[in-house]
Amino acid sequence: MSDWIITLEGTEAGHRTALLLALSAALLHAVFGALQKGRFDPWLTRGAVDFWYLLMALPVALFVVPRPEPQLWLIFAGVWLIHTAYKVLQAMAYTRGAYTVVYPVVRGTGPLFAVIGAYLIFGEVFAPLQWLGVATLMTGILGLAAYNLVHVRVNRDTLNAALALAVITGMLVAIYTIYDAYGIRSTPDPFTFLAWFFVIDGLSFPIPAYLRWRAMPQRPEARGLLLRGFIGAIVAFGSFGSVMLATRLDKVGQAAVLRETSPVFAALIGWVFLKETVGPRRLGLMALIAAGAVIVETGG
Repeated sequence: MSDWIITLEGTEAGHRTALLLALSAALLHAVFGALQKGRFDPWLTRGAVDFWYLLMALPVALFVVPRPEPQLWLIFAGVWLIHTAYKVLQAMAYTRGAYTVVYPVVRGTGPLFAVIGAYLIFGEVFAPLQWLGVATLMTGILGLAAYNLVHVRVNRDTLNAALALAVITGMLVAIYTIYDAYGIRSTPDPFTFLAWFFVIDGLSFPIPAYLRWRAMPQRPEARGLLLRGFIGAIVAFGSFGSVMLATRLDKVGQAAVLRETSPVFAALIGWVFLKETVGPRRLGLMALIAAGAVIVETGG
């Protein structure tokens, strides 16, 4: 598998594969976001997810993939710091504001920062038409957040703090996207980076989440929480793994923008599975997001 990925780098087939990987990451990230919504405290859900993907990735890292090169350990230290900060801020935002408002703001601010970062770090340049696509996509995502903001009826007293945290979290999404792309490009075998990424990233939340669960006067049932964490870990492998492979095969900024079509998939999941009403305005905003992604893909 590693050899096949490497042969695709810099080719037209690699570009098409990166496109499919980025869109798959968008779909799976929407599923991942839906798993963090509702039934359980987001801190507990995140801890359960991290516990499972640490447990599943560790034997692969130790016995399947090649050993990491010495310089990767410093990169992994940065991975732990950046992703831990991202997860803490995201959980803080989710506990202060409605998911339907916070999630689009996080995803809507990320693409702009990611494209700028890809230019500064990797020298990637977007064509003028692609910038129009970024603006179109961000208008749709942030418009969706604004629409939900008007209609939301919960957590109104903490919503301003939630929105501020969501914007900062969006910046961290861009930072980790750029940093992870740098990391996966720093090793000959991309799956070495991916396996150890999930081990390192899985270290931060399980113990704090367990302590939070123990301190609750009414603890949620552990079996259901662990089951949701197990499903979330499987989805996370696909979501984060797909986008990181996409950034190795093709432009980082383009993969980051396409990944942020996830609010479209999130709305579709809400409509089909959660029986949420979509309505013409939300459909129009989702069409803007999709149109922005198409312009970015075709405008280069």
